[in-house]
Amino acid sequence: MKNKHLLALTDISSQNLNDIIDLGIELKKTRGQSDYMPLKGKSIGMVFTKSSTRTRISFEVGISELGGYPLFLGKNDLQLGRGENMSDTAKVMSRYLHAVVIRTHEHSGIETFAKHSEIPVINALTDKLHPCQLLADLMTIKEYSGHLENIKVAFLGDGASNMANSWIIAAKMMNMDLRIAAPEGYHPDLKIYDSAQGNGSLTVISDVSEAVKDVDYIYTDVWVSMGFEEEAKERIKILQPYQVNSKLVSLASDNVRIMHCLPAYRGKEITAEVLDGEKSIVWDEAENRLHAQKALLAKILE
Repeated sequence: MKNKHLLALTDISSQNLNDIIDLGIELKKTRGQSDYMPLKGKSIGMVFTKSSTRTRISFEVGISELGGYPLFLGKNDLQLGRGENMSDTAKVMSRYLHAVVIRTHEHSGIETFAKHSEIPVINALTDKLHPCQLLADLMTIKEYSGHLENIKVAFLGDGASNMANSWIIAAKMMNMDLRIAAPEGYHPDLKIYDSAQGNGSLTVISDVSEAVKDVDYIYTDVWVSMGFEEEAKERIKILQPYQVNSKLVSLASDNVRIMHCLPAYRGKEITAEVLDGEKSIVWDEAENRLHAQKALLAKILE
């Protein structure tokens, strides 16, 4: 994977994806006990134009634990805000750094950066995709189920979101059964499914009870992502029937587990009793951002 970008999971093979997940599991087991430092002597830029809790902390800590130097750059720290274009910035950073992690709004911006970059570029979230979150999600599922193939996942809420898009790609690559329950107007672009290789299945429906029937995992995300605040009132009203609550969970299998990429808004897309309940694996999922991203960095810079 040397000098390869990760803008979407489609940038790597299913085998690469499995290798990252397995390495993440191993790094989690040996954290604090290993001298494994593949980033020693390497500096990794972190360009964030969107606020962050889990992404920033997990990448900064992960880079440091692998022996590298994380250089955080907010939206006011670069000349991009004063008119320097993305291609020039990418060319300059390529002379200083060994990789760049970018969290931003427009997916086209990160694509432009990668086109002109001579070093690996990692997508830490755009409005279109969030591949790093899926690395952690898949790692978490493998820890709990022991495998990924034929796992059934129900994604409830905004089926056109960056998380739904990312899940569509991951499920197809890992041969999983994905059901997206979303209202009209919030269905995914099926071109996303066509862009990935694999034998996973996708079903898009409006009936939440049908979506969660016999699934292994129920997944949800915020209804109002950054950049959609003006639509908040309308979104909350339309998406209310897709809330993950105790009644909905009772319609799934007895062994179903609940996932959420966070931040969570209790009482909106998920209730507090479910988020903090015994079926929730949200905190393990959040922790695995660190381990999965360490594995990604190690593989992409090997």
